[in-house]
Amino acid sequence: MSTSPGLFSDFGKTATDILTKNYGTEHKIFLRLPTSKFNGLTVGSSLLKKGGISAGGFAGQCNYNYKYKNSSVDFNAVVDSNNIAATVTLADILPITKTNVKCWFPDYNNTGKIEVQFLPEYTSLTTSVDLKKSPNVDISATIGTPVIAIGSSLKVNSCAVTEYNVGVNLTKPNYGASVILADKGDTVKATYCHQVQENRAVAVGIARKLSTKENTLTVGGEYVINPHTLVKAKLNNHGTLDTLLHHEVLPMTFLTLSGSVDTLAEEEKRPRIGLALSINP
Repeated sequence: MSTSPGLFSDFGKTATDILTKNYGTEHKIFLRLPTSKFNGLTVGSSLLKKGGISAGGFAGQCNYNYKYKNSSVDFNAVVDSNNIAATVTLADILPITKTNVKCWFPDYNNTGKIEVQFLPEYTSLTTSVDLKKSPNVDISATIGTPVIAIGSSLKVNSCAVTEYNVGVNLTKPNYGASVILADKGDTVKATYCHQVQENRAVAVGIARKLSTKENTLTVGGEYVINPHTLVKAKLNNHGTLDTLLHHEVLPMTFLTLSGSVDTLAEEEKRPRIGLALSINP
């Protein structure tokens, strides 16, 4: 049984996934094909249409996984017409550690990053450093159990703290909640998720910006109709209603249809529709 409290970046993740994951008004298609010559290697192509403009032409993605005893190495590369983004994940090469290395070529000096996670019992520590002349150093730590944990994160640049956050997270089999003080104490974020039944869940997200006294309240839910079909919806206090249908039309072939409409618009309430197709034979 795991004793890790998880990462600070995962606080409130279940509720956040219900309220944000897969929503969008873009039109995109992604095709991923495995190769038989190199075991574990896949190549993909994608096309994206956003705001009436198509982008992509060709975008390739390769994945490779190598395991030896209790250690594993994952390599992921994404190629477009301008750059190559390469990410290498090393798990359990050293005890209780996980390392991520990401670089962009040829612009690696501006966007590369090295991240190391330390995962001893009842604690976790993550440190990442940008590969820049004036690097940002991100540090986050949590302490607790898989049920309840407290954590914090900060970003340092040139020996000055540019950002810090603190929070607490509660995770139970049927519900979870988190409260995070972010933006140097200027924003309070709270989330709650409840598994009503095995195939139904609801979530609430609240954010308050103290300096402007601006509040954002979002409520949403998801319903698993059958093992192949999922529907979700969310509504915020600004009147934006979003809905989503995620369906497995064929084995490993997924169609996602999402829509968004401003219910408080004074003019014509014209919905925006997003469509995504992912093929992973």
